[in-house]
Amino acid sequence: MTATSRSRLVVGGTSLTLLLFCAHFFNDLFAGTLAALLPTLQLRFDASALLLAAFVATLSFSSSMLQPLFGAVADRVGRRVVAAGGVITSSAILSVMGIMPSPWLLLPLLLVGGLGSAAFHPAGISLARSAVTRNRGLAMGIFSAGGTFGMAMGPLVIGLLLINDRPYLSPWLMAPGLLLGLLIFLLVPPQPRDPASHKSKLFDLELFRGPVGRLCLAGVLRSISWTAMINGAPLWLVHARGLGTANPTLFLTVTTFTISGALGGILSGLVEQRFSRQSLVTGSMLAAIVPLVVMLVSTPGSALYYLCVALAGTLINGGLPIMVVTAQDMAPHAIATVSGMMMGLTWGVAGVLYLGIGALQGAIGMNAAMVLSIVPLLPGALIAYRVLTSWTTVAVSMPTKAP
Repeated sequence: MTATSRSRLVVGGTSLTLLLFCAHFFNDLFAGTLAALLPTLQLRFDASALLLAAFVATLSFSSSMLQPLFGAVADRVGRRVVAAGGVITSSAILSVMGIMPSPWLLLPLLLVGGLGSAAFHPAGISLARSAVTRNRGLAMGIFSAGGTFGMAMGPLVIGLLLINDRPYLSPWLMAPGLLLGLLIFLLVPPQPRDPASHKSKLFDLELFRGPVGRLCLAGVLRSISWTAMINGAPLWLVHARGLGTANPTLFLTVTTFTISGALGGILSGLVEQRFSRQSLVTGSMLAAIVPLVVMLVSTPGSALYYLCVALAGTLINGGLPIMVVTAQDMAPHAIATVSGMMMGLTWGVAGVLYLGIGALQGAIGMNAAMVLSIVPLLPGALIAYRVLTSWTTVAVSMPTKAP
């Protein structure tokens, strides 16, 4: 933490990384809250599996698919302002979703509240990258872990309120996000604009056509399995395995999975220098298939069950920070834009595709739908391997100078 010539207190380095970690934590807390609320919302609204999937898809669309657009805005107008406004908006609006009396009120709330999250992510991850000059894979892993830890704690927090019949207290969850957004605005120095930022377009079709777009496709396929696990596991436990909607196993499953995912992102950043990017990303995707399958046939709540849940989360999310850093290296003139593609668009498309998984849940049953949600990891690993191998060859012969 330092002071400017005008005695303005600013943060940088480790302090900035910690501030962004905390902001990401409380911003993404509400994504985990929605996942754990689905069984309760089903009872409250007498909702079908398709309507529940629509809740997930709505939040995913607004909070994730529009991130590239907000990333381009952040590249042009300033990442500090966009990041601060984003976390404040998402916290203020999404904190009240647990008390909505009607699905027709909840849907627009999720749509509008998600826009704040869409603004925060690309700007926040760009600030996180600028906080360090070395080992940016680890920096991305730490930032990513903040959001994943938040998603992990969301089910526990809302679960505690539901178990004690106090969901009306959920609006108080907005307070940390409001405070952290204000701190980002006040303490983070304005970011210098990159000379190449004029090349950043609000919609850059060339990014989607090139290697960044193909890497983004691999991220979508990876995110389908993650999204299906986060949102489908509680419903699967209730309808296929006979657990109650307030059974602690529902909340602990989502929490264990997401915490392990956060640790997986940090771990991949720590070992990035020892292994190739293609082996880390591809290997983790393929290896995740084994614990996912074993989890589906094990006894919920058993040691084996939680071990498989933890391994699956670690492996599915382990390669994400490496994919983000690689995409940033591929397009140094549009750091926030490609960050929005990898951290947002991939999740958003997966969330919208979850509508199909919701339809499958009603058509073929929860067990079969959960099994099918694992399959996208196979083509995702293949595409990632080809893109990363090609890019590594180019990068070795002509290194990219990071901004």
